[in-house]
Amino acid sequence: MVELSRRQLLGAAAVAGSATAFAACSPTMPAENIDTSGPPRKGGTLRVGLVGGSTADTVDAHIPASTSDAARVINLYEPLVRRGYEYELENRLAESFEPNEDASEWTIRLREGVKFSDGRPVRPEDVIATYERVADPDDPKNGAGSIAHIEAMNVVDDRTLTISLSRPDATLTEALAEYQMGIVPEDYDPENPIGAGPFKLVNFSAGRETIMERNEHYFLGPANLDRVEVVDFYQEDAMLNALLSSQVDGIGALNHALVRVIEADPRMHVVSSESGMWLPFTMRVDHEPFDDERVRQAMRLACARPGLVDQVFSGEGQVGNDMFALYDPAYPHEFPQREQNIEEAKKLLADAGYPDGIDVTLATSEIASGAVRAAQVFTEQVRDAGIRVKIDQVDSTTFWADGNYLSYPFSQTFYYTRNFLEQVNRCATEEAPFNETHWVDDEFTARVEAARGIVDDRERTKEIKELQREFYDRGGYIIWGFPNQVDAYHNYVVGARPHTSGVALSQALFYDMWIAEA
Repeated sequence: MVELSRRQLLGAAAVAGSATAFAACSPTMPAENIDTSGPPRKGGTLRVGLVGGSTADTVDAHIPASTSDAARVINLYEPLVRRGYEYELENRLAESFEPNEDASEWTIRLREGVKFSDGRPVRPEDVIATYERVADPDDPKNGAGSIAHIEAMNVVDDRTLTISLSRPDATLTEALAEYQMGIVPEDYDPENPIGAGPFKLVNFSAGRETIMERNEHYFLGPANLDRVEVVDFYQEDAMLNALLSSQVDGIGALNHALVRVIEADPRMHVVSSESGMWLPFTMRVDHEPFDDERVRQAMRLACARPGLVDQVFSGEGQVGNDMFALYDPAYPHEFPQREQNIEEAKKLLADAGYPDGIDVTLATSEIASGAVRAAQVFTEQVRDAGIRVKIDQVDSTTFWADGNYLSYPFSQTFYYTRNFLEQVNRCATEEAPFNETHWVDDEFTARVEAARGIVDDRERTKEIKELQREFYDRGGYIIWGFPNQVDAYHNYVVGARPHTSGVALSQALFYDMWIAEA
């Protein structure tokens, strides 16, 4: 198993303080005096607040980990393809993707005239260099596991390249659509980052503030906004106070319990996005007592999922059923919904050799909004089943540092919206970089690889559902819910829309936003 820590990724570092000063704060204006009708207004600065940044934050295109990292790479870089607002795949720098008959070779044609922020054209050579950098076996980046089967890449002409695979993959575009797969120049230097995204970097202070200006060479035309400032905060309370005092114009990942409060403020509006983002409990299948499938099933049956969604997300979410990839067309809606069953949980524990119940330690941290609250609620829910949980709360830097999150026997994690096969590549194969449950099954991995190569959608879906059933029965996740991603803005911020990704500030699509005036 590759232990590619999300903070390798980042490296271990202490969390820095929130931004200490704000310049040019927008005056508070009466909500009724703001004209948000089109056309979009050009100019202005959008200041957004996020929680969770640290001195280990990065502007590297291919190793984002924190929420603010995601906001940066989404705006500084552009992939060949990405997920749209409705989760559809849409071409970006690429004009077309054409697989051969068995999807073992793909021909990619770039859009005419696409450029990097320094004015240089985006070439097939840059695409090749990007994917070689991501998959570098000596320094693999976040998406390495999903493109490790690239065998060769060749330039056809000044806009065209081919990608040859060691095994067929009909789902290659899903891997290339990840936000950490942005195309960079062949001579890319993360210390002086150049990308093809809607904005370019002006200043970066890790864990404090990032300033970006619009890229005049962006392939869809320059953004409406002149600048975007991303401000990191220590705590949710500080971030909320900055919004209420107009020090920032919007905030991401609003505490669900505060949605009604913000909605009641006439100066504000809330964007709530149903998403496939998930915040599971993780059980190591190679560590006692979770190495017994009966114990894992008991843990799943001991919790009350609707109660978790209600108490942790204030009802702003969907109930989970121990399966990720909610928006995958192959999602198994037909699987029986697991409900709390205390007596069956007790029986399973007794059958596994624990008639008096079990004592477990749950490692938790504020790695995502609601994580610690979820740990507390879960602990109360499972007590009657004889599952005695001791909570071990650590700071987020400690949680991620040195791959700690991969070693905890019982813990938590979070993931954004992905399809099943792409997600499995990240968390449930031997080479998966984020295998918190230590699920390693050679036959399962081989079947995953085979499923990716099935060109016919119906046949591939059939195989996916069989894989899902095995993971549903034997896996190490307790997937209890899918929270809505909730962002809040002043009313003069226009263009923010719901997005299924689960990434804060509606996928950080600042290109689509603009500032109205009174």
